Amino acid sequence: MTTLTVTARGQVTFRKEVLQHLGIKPGEKIELDLLPDGRAELKASQPKGSFRDLHGFLKGKTNGQVLTIEEINEAIAEAGAAAGAGKE
Repeated sequence: MTTLTVTARGQVTFRKEVLQHLGIKPGEKIELDLLPDGRAELKASQPKGSFRDLHGFLKGKTNGQVLTIEEINEAIAEAGAAAGAGKE
């Protein structure tokens, strides 16, 4: 168990090993869910993509070939894995 100290301003600094365990890098965000009995759940915030982010990601990968829905789903999964989506 890791013990953290709260400053007079109500701030807490997480140790590097805690952030590494959560998979959080500098500049990323943390989600904190308040639970019953004074408990809380802390996790790395998953960035939300938009449909516009997908625009053109298959460009140049199909050679003009029409893809099946399964092939499109596979390409989406590969792009998400490459972008780090789905890390837990």
